[in-house]
Amino acid sequence: MTTPSFVARPDGTRVAYRHRPGRGPTLVYLGGYLSEMVGTKAAALDAWAAEQGRAMLRLDYAGYGESDGDFEAQSLTDRLDDVLLVIDAVTTGPLVLVGSSMGGWIMLLAALARPDRVAGLIGLAAAPDFTEWGFDADERAQLQRDGRIDHPSDQGGTYPTMKIFWDSGQDNLLLENGIPFAGPVRLIHGDTDDTVPWDISVRLMAAVGSDDVKLLLVKGGDHRLQRPTDLATITAVTRALLESLPS
Repeated sequence: MTTPSFVARPDGTRVAYRHRPGRGPTLVYLGGYLSEMVGTKAAALDAWAAEQGRAMLRLDYAGYGESDGDFEAQSLTDRLDDVLLVIDAVTTGPLVLVGSSMGGWIMLLAALARPDRVAGLIGLAAAPDFTEWGFDADERAQLQRDGRIDHPSDQGGTYPTMKIFWDSGQDNLLLENGIPFAGPVRLIHGDTDDTVPWDISVRLMAAVGSDDVKLLLVKGGDHRLQRPTDLATITAVTRALLESLPS
């Protein structure tokens, strides 16, 4: 595995990334809440991009993976800013953003922030607005009272949601306001996803302004979309979208 490179935030916090030059548009993989750039989907897409001579960028948000920083201090906006920092520093030309779960929310925000750069979007169980629909009244009250919630992890232990992240999410809601993106959008969602309900992708399809939006619902697919057949679907959809765009 290659060693990461780094871009420093204005405060000196280093954000880790791996970038391979190649044919454009550049693929940019944006992982989920607890996903690293060496995770299964990111690595599979990167291996495919390498075989095809395609440019690709992946990164770890500050406070996680190989990046510096305190995970619990990061807001949704901080993670978006990490993405914009790295793409501005490292890439040129058009981009296709591939966002998984929370990364799908950041993907949409990045497309709105860089409308002249982003040519297409691919959402993998995309989770825009999850601070709005993913927390019940008791959890919201706990966030206000304690400043955090610790959720059980399916890998053992717990992981936190901090009030700073939740508040930032509430400041960046998209689904009810319309998303003025005109390029092609492809959404892939498993029909057994118990983390992000697949109807979120239906709502996203309706919210995006583009007329070129397609949703692929995968039978038996869970939230991770990491089965060999799921990975093959992701690369096939990515290939088709890239080939439809000018290089």
